Amino acid sequence: MNIRKETQQDYKEVEELVKKAFLSAKVSDGDEHHLVERIRASEDFVPELTYVVENSNGLVGHIMFSEVKIEDDINERIHTSLALAPISVLPEYQNQGIGKQMVREAIEKAKELGYGTMLALGNPEYYSKFGFRKAKIYDVVAPFKHAEDYFLILELQPDALKGLRGNALYSRAFFPEK
Repeated sequence: MNIRKETQQDYKEVEELVKKAFLSAKVSDGDEHHLVERIRASEDFVPELTYVVENSNGLVGHIMFSEVKIEDDINERIHTSLALAPISVLPEYQNQGIGKQMVREAIEKAKELGYGTMLALGNPEYYSKFGFRKAKIYDVVAPFKHAEDYFLILELQPDALKGLRGNALYSRAFFPEK
């Protein structure tokens, strides 16, 4: 297996991969492949943190990031964070460590790029393996309904979470109807 940055030549195969990955997902709106397209087209897209995993059969995994602003009205500042979404692995390759490999690679690269925090919406048990904690502990609020227990944050740089609080303002790509 080889992990590498996504290229434009991967786009069609990534679309199919994302569709297949979310077909049997417990929580899915079936729109994740369109979300990928919308994120790529947005100004918040971070191509340096968009990876694919390939083997001799083709692409088996994909992860991407977009920038998120955390608006802290009390301290009158804006903190730029990263949103990990979506992460996709073909069903026949799930539970083999591919997702973990992509997340670890992305965390290290995000640190190198100077980002202080990373957000994820997902299973707290899974993401806690990387150091994510519930964002509500830091008074960082998700823009998604009923997400409080699944909205997670990771400190990438020392003290990046110190005094941080506010509303996470995700890219418009996540809200196509608006």
